[in-house]
Amino acid sequence: MRFEEFAAARLPALLRYAVLLSGDRESAGDLVQDVLTKALLKWRRIGALDEPYAYVRTMLTNEYLSFLRRRRVPTVPLGGNVPDTVAAAEPASGRPDEELWLLLGGLPRQQRAVIVLRYYEGLSDPEIAEVLKCRPTTVRAYASRALAALRVELKPSAVQPVEVR
Repeated sequence: MRFEEFAAARLPALLRYAVLLSGDRESAGDLVQDVLTKALLKWRRIGALDEPYAYVRTMLTNEYLSFLRRRRVPTVPLGGNVPDTVAAAEPASGRPDEELWLLLGGLPRQQRAVIVLRYYEGLSDPEIAEVLKCRPTTVRAYASRALAALRVELKPSAVQPVEVR
């Protein structure tokens, strides 16, 4: 497969993935552009792999994680206006849960990457561990902490009193 064919076929998926990771459309576009530039330079080796998309997705994840280390600029979480490139990540209602976007944006970068890789990309713990270059137990720990934080934040603020008779 030629690089141009790969980029044309996988650009929407890479953009969706980058938007979910970064929570910011502009940063996502920058990340994908940087990764595709790097992939083009190494395409002879990447194109020969069984799954070039998995390799480029790993490059994108690593670029996202290192991008945050280099640049400590706060991102603006996605609001109600989600671009068309994220349409596949929206729930069945057709509108993303704005509160969930805000909560995902508040997670530490490793936890957010694990949640996006698990629930958006559908990867298993060993596959996520390979992408993040860590152990599957570390992936499970990140996921557990992220889900616990989301559960705490999603609890109803007002508990209805129970009437005892």
